[in-house]
Amino acid sequence: MTEALVLQSDFGVSDGAVSAMYGVAHSINPNIRIFDLTHDIPPFHIWEASYRLVQTVPYWTEQTVFVSVVDPGVGSNRKSVVARTHANQYVITPDNGTLTHLWQAGLLAEVRELDDKTHRLPRMGESYTFHGRDIFAFTGARLSSHDITFEEVGPLIPLDEIALLDRTPATRDEDAVEGIVEILDIRFGNVWTNIPVQLVRQAGVDIGHHVIITISFRERTVYEQTLSFGRSFADVPVGSGVVYINSLDQIAIALNQGSFAHAFDIGIGNDWKVRLQQI
Repeated sequence: MTEALVLQSDFGVSDGAVSAMYGVAHSINPNIRIFDLTHDIPPFHIWEASYRLVQTVPYWTEQTVFVSVVDPGVGSNRKSVVARTHANQYVITPDNGTLTHLWQAGLLAEVRELDDKTHRLPRMGESYTFHGRDIFAFTGARLSSHDITFEEVGPLIPLDEIALLDRTPATRDEDAVEGIVEILDIRFGNVWTNIPVQLVRQAGVDIGHHVIITISFRERTVYEQTLSFGRSFADVPVGSGVVYINSLDQIAIALNQGSFAHAFDIGIGNDWKVRLQQI
């Protein structure tokens, strides 16, 4: 039985990097089943890689192996790790913060340091700049093909020792909640926050209400409007803004048939604050 192998990177598909990872995996097992999460992570953007994992991993089956390679520290002394989720999926990645969202969502059961002196492509040569091919895809293929076990990849390390990104949690203050712009729904330009819908309901706000949305960048207000809290985009006229619950049960903001992020030049991360206040 070969488990699914799911690849994520910031490599893009305009050259041979991703195909080389496929080739290594097929050299381990010609029948391996490989899927792409995405290879369009912006270069070096560990935050987005971390988010795309928590957006995706819970919906795959037990024993699925994920390889996530967004690795600005490749060739340095940063560790390589293999994480096991409570649902017995595996994530192979540099220990550079890529596991942040999975860890903070409570999905990680244990992590092992990948012994990359043992688990590496035999013909790796002297290059230290393509661990995605030479170590991560190689190990992922062997793990998904059951050539090695999770216990064999290397020693356990304490969960509280893995590298984590600085990520500001959402908070509630009486009739308002505040969070950050967590990610953008890339194709459609919707703005996804880290504010869980439960926190909004604790503030007395629910679908059908109107709310004041304030978005600020480093304390400078870039957007402030009263919007409808709808079930979907069609609850408002074309071109109008709407607050809704996204597919991860968190608060998001959109323009019906438009790009909210493009219209108001919105970015992501801790510097981008979102406040939702009951009227």
